[in-house]
Amino acid sequence: MASSSTPVMGPSDPHPRIMAPMESTGASFWRWVLGLGIVVVLAAVALGSQLLYGLGVTNLNRPVYWGMYITNFVFFIGLSYGGVLTSAILRLVDAEWRRPITRMAEVVAVFALILGAANIILDLGRPDRALFVMMHPHFASPLIWDVVSISLYFVTSSLYLYLPLIPDIALLRDRTTGWRGWLYRLTAFGWTGTSRQLHRLELVVGAMAVGIIPIAISVHTVVGWVFSMTIQPMWHSTIFGPYFVLGAIFSGLAALIITMAIVRKAYSLEEYLTPLHFDNLGVLLLVVACLWIYFTFAEFLTTFYGQEPVEMAVFNAKLFGPFAIHTWTMLVCCFVVPFPLLANRRTRTVTGTVIASVFIVTGMWLERYTIVVPSLLNPRVPVHWPVYTPSAVEWMLMAGCLAAFALLVMAFTKLYPIISIWELSPDLPQPPTADTSGGVTIAQALTSGGHATRTVPGVARTMLGVALLFAAVPGRAWAQEPSVVLAGARADASVSEGATLTGADVGWGGHDA
Repeated sequence: MASSSTPVMGPSDPHPRIMAPMESTGASFWRWVLGLGIVVVLAAVALGSQLLYGLGVTNLNRPVYWGMYITNFVFFIGLSYGGVLTSAILRLVDAEWRRPITRMAEVVAVFALILGAANIILDLGRPDRALFVMMHPHFASPLIWDVVSISLYFVTSSLYLYLPLIPDIALLRDRTTGWRGWLYRLTAFGWTGTSRQLHRLELVVGAMAVGIIPIAISVHTVVGWVFSMTIQPMWHSTIFGPYFVLGAIFSGLAALIITMAIVRKAYSLEEYLTPLHFDNLGVLLLVVACLWIYFTFAEFLTTFYGQEPVEMAVFNAKLFGPFAIHTWTMLVCCFVVPFPLLANRRTRTVTGTVIASVFIVTGMWLERYTIVVPSLLNPRVPVHWPVYTPSAVEWMLMAGCLAAFALLVMAFTKLYPIISIWELSPDLPQPPTADTSGGVTIAQALTSGGHATRTVPGVARTMLGVALLFAAVPGRAWAQEPSVVLAGARADASVSEGATLTGADVGWGGHDA
């Protein structure tokens, strides 16, 4: 029996598979929460040790002031960027197949951004000193550029996640009591689902999709400039801005695919997150992989051709010295393994794209590490022979960040639909529901023209050349009818007509046998 603080689902609920995780929670979900929670607690103990004894518990030293914390900062910011850009681009080009994945991309963007910013606080050693950046800004410093751009990016990406969530919050508001009902009523802002409201919402979300792209690009460009505006060997490069942007798209797409696969398996959403979605994102990942290897080759080639001694010291350390294993593993993970998996249609399956994505995320973390540490270990004016290896505290805090990211996503899935219900294609089963407020229900608005089917755009509508990265997909993916993209959802029609989902149907969302 559902408690008074949980959604009360009935036969009239649209897309019960999506609603089910908020109705019941299985033992396996709580086991994962317990395991990840233990990791977070251990990370909190490590953080307490650092606050008590200072950065001496890490292996940061002179001249390696930046180490694993800044590596994680760049890494998580990259995951965030890839998620929001994927959502914004696919919204702007009206790709029908993107409807089940945009919310996941936006969730990844917001939570990864929070953890990325948290790593800056960890690197300070004295968190209270973060206030000095605001109280005494130095506008000639790229660091203040970073603070401004990330703050603006956090506000816009949070709104970009929240605004399309309002119709689904209203859907939950009408089916929920207790503290959840209070939360949903507070955050639904009186939404009734009228055609006028839907029209205004789509206009605002579309405008935000346009605006968030240059904001996101500026964020990771500025992150790259934080490095390239110095004169450190292999940092002082004009290519770092676009190189960081491309790397962010690369790692963000891979993280989105991994998140999709976990949610798909845990909540039995195979009819919504179909092989077509993984195939399309796999093609995008393939295109970005080719661009990434080109940028990486260009960076190493120009350094090698110049033969400047201080630059060659870092070059040799990366390819043949103490960081050779990191660099060559990075190349294997980011290109050697993913390229054949993604280039071959037979291996570009759900499993194949997930395997490629896991390798890419691993390789991109190694890429960030080999950008940060080798250059600092080989300064232009060395005074001694420094050594840096991350300490147990640094590793524990990194594990805590990864566990916290997973817990945040899991908590979101228990509070809100991880797939946007109101944006799903109108030709899917949408049972009508009573609307006591006198407005038009979401399901009725979708089926009565409030959410009209759009025409398929051409490649020319892809914004400002950014969609050049996505050029391999439109000819195949956009031609798919919405009913093909989510055709499997029709299989749930019998369930939505009166059957109640059992715990065994929803994995994490149900009770274990």
